[in-house]
Amino acid sequence: MLTKKKKEKVIKEVSMHGTDTGSPEVQIAILSKRIDDLTSHLKKNAKDKHSRRGLLQMVADRRAHLKYLEKSAPKRYSTVIKKLGLKK
Repeated sequence: MLTKKKKEKVIKEVSMHGTDTGSPEVQIAILSKRIDDLTSHLKKNAKDKHSRRGLLQMVADRRAHLKYLEKSAPKRYSTVIKKLGLKK
């Protein structure tokens, strides 16, 4: 589970300004952190099908945000990819 402190830390790393909580970069970073946490949970609890479904939904949501960002702002997209260590 993503605690408030962890979430604030993730937001600080990628936010564009002090009150930025809804930009695609922040949403992608939060989803990535939640995906990492849930992946480690599923390694321990392989039969947890409900959490697996949630994980797949989060991955699809993150992919949609990345696709939007790549189309609308390629520079911001490449910056987020490098910061979070996703593709390439």
